[in-house]
Amino acid sequence: MLYDQTLLDELNVLARYNLNTTQEGIKIHKDAAPEVIAAAERLFDKGLIDHNDGGYLTHLGLEVAEKAQSVLTTLSPK
Repeated sequence: MLYDQTLLDELNVLARYNLNTTQEGIKIHKDAAPEVIAAAERLFDKGLIDHNDGGYLTHLGLEVAEKAQSVLTTLSPK
């Protein structure tokens, strides 16, 4: 299985979360890019975030975001 654009969009939303605290969420505004809005809705449907426009990470969402951000950090140029 390869990463497709919809998965990359979801990973990019997860990368926006501050993992240093569970008390900070994100808000996807109505004027955001359509692919960002759709990615947030898919993450909500998958149970990774608690609102379809961002909100807070669920327990599962936190685990996935930690892994996603770890991969991004590891593969990003130094």
